Order: sequence, then structure tokens, then C-alpha cells
Amino acid sequence: MRSSNPVFSRRGFSRAGGYAGFHTAPQAGYAQGNPYAQNPYAQNPYAQQDLQHGAPPQAPVTTDRMTMDDVVVRSAITLGTVAVGAVLAWALLPVTATSYGLAIGSAIVAFVLAMVQSFKRTPSPALILGYAAFEGVFLGVISEMYNSRWSGAPFQAVLGTMAVSAATLLVYKAGWIRVTARYARVGMAIALAFLAVMAVNLLLVAFGVAEDGGLRSFGPLGALVGIVAIVLGAFFLTLDFKQIEDGIAYGAPRNESWLAAFGLTVTLVWIYLEMLRLVAIFTNND
Repeated sequence: MRSSNPVFSRRGFSRAGGYAGFHTAPQAGYAQGNPYAQNPYAQNPYAQQDLQHGAPPQAPVTTDRMTMDDVVVRSAITLGTVAVGAVLAWALLPVTATSYGLAIGSAIVAFVLAMVQSFKRTPSPALILGYAAFEGVFLGVISEMYNSRWSGAPFQAVLGTMAVSAATLLVYKAGWIRVTARYARVGMAIALAFLAVMAVNLLLVAFGVAEDGGLRSFGPLGALVGIVAIVLGAFFLTLDFKQIEDGIAYGAPRNESWLAAFGLTVTLVWIYLEMLRLVAIFTNND
């Protein structure tokens, strides 16, 4: 199982191509009328039995298989590591040029660790928790910086992140959003296009072609871009939820729950950072 984050996502549960590209066809052994026939995860190699009579697969009863409790516990550990790193950085590092440099360095280290984990065939708790710790330091410094200029912005961003996550989970569990192959393809295409535009914007700002942050300015255009980014974050959450559901249903190994925690953490960090910028923009406009 791989993260749904557009930077880190390459494959889902498949180790041999699986649903990579979201265009694989159902296997011949699957029964007619199978409700998972159009599911992009239909060829999950962790399936312990063929789908028969339209019924979803049942994971074998074994302590070596991933459960929702495993995902919850490991997500709590990973997010807790991020939170501890952020609190310590906030409390111990004053808002100075040195702390900004440390924040950038921590972000780079976190990115490298995340990329290494993304390309590994098996989850590494050490890499995932290392990513969480360095990401926490980065978030702590950035949050303190925002709070020094826009008092209360980090707290509002946390509440906003929780609200977006809860709303997305509610909509997903209610069945209002179905994660199909088409849904995933279209969403990922939009996400990649968004990242490409942001990369170009960053280069234009770096070379002085675009002023005041360009598309990432603290004005109406920046607010619109931030809203789009948060919507994309919600989209990534739906992919994470679907991967977790299918991992449990198909009997994924227990250690795959670390990758579920990793994917959720990356997505929630994305949403939090965008929410932080959005709160600052709206505070500027007050």
C-alpha cells in the first residue's frame, strides 16, 4: 500500500503492478456481477479468496493481518510524533533567521525520508517516524512564525484541518463519494496539474518575474488557490480511506498499517499548511 499523496504515490496495495495507473482489468476468476469489478483495487494481491456471488472478500482471521485498530494506533503514533516535534520546536526555537533555516533543513530531511519510504517495497517504521519528527519541527517553526504575525492562526488551522477531515470521512462513509478508477484518474490528473503550476509559480517568484508570491500571494487569488489545494487534500483523504478499507478487506499484512498512517499523515500535513495560509489571508482581509 502506498501513500495517496501526489508526490509519494506510485502504487496502491499491489507489489507487482496491481492497479498502477488505475486501468487494470478484473481477473478472469472473478464472478459475474461482482460489485468490485470496476474497482481500481480489484486485482489486489492480498486477496485471500476469489470474489464469489458478488460478495466482498473476507480476510482470514489471523493476527498477521491489518485491522482498523492497527491503523488507528499507528496513525496516532505518527501524528503524535509530528505534534511532539512541533510543540518542542515552538517552545524551544525563537522566531529568528536561524530557526527559519532549521525549519527549511527539517523540511528537506523530511522530504528525503518520505521519498525513500515511498520507493521502498516494505514499510519502515523508523523512516516514517523520522519523517514525522522532522516534519513536526518544520511545522512548529512555521506555526510559531504565523502565530507571531496572525495570533491564533495555528489553532484555527488545526480546527479547520479537523473539520475538513471529519467532513470528508462523513461524506465518504455515507457513500456520497465513490472511489472508482475514473474518480482516481481525474483527481490525480488535476493534482499533478496543480503541482506543475505551483512549481512554475515558484520558479517565477524565485527569479523575480512574479511579485508578492504570484499565485501564492496573500490576496484573493492566493485564497482561491488555497481553497483548491484544500479540496485536493480532501480528495487525497478519500483515496487514503479507500486504501485502508481495501487493505483490511483483502487481508494486507499488519505492517502495511504503517503505510496507511504515513499516507494519512502526509495528507493531513498538506491540509494543515494550506489551512494555515488561508487563515492568514482571511485575517489580512479583516
